[in-house]
Amino acid sequence: MAQHDIQIEIAKTGEVKVSIKGVKGKGCLKYVEFLKQVVGEEVSRRLTSEYYEPDEQAKIDLHAKQKNE
Repeated sequence: MAQHDIQIEIAKTGEVKVSIKGVKGKGCLKYVEFLKQVVGEEVSRRLTSEYYEPDEQAKIDLHAKQKNE
């Protein structure tokens, strides 16, 4: 499975910038929709060259790990 990288930058002003790398095609939009729920309203969007490559299946699998004490 390909590795997908998500980079989140939070400026002192509170502005949040998110970069999604390693997801080809429109699959990155699944990440965008999830992240909008976490960080809030989308102000602008800039598509990279990966967006225009053939689609790949994006699967988001989030789970919490609990540390045993």
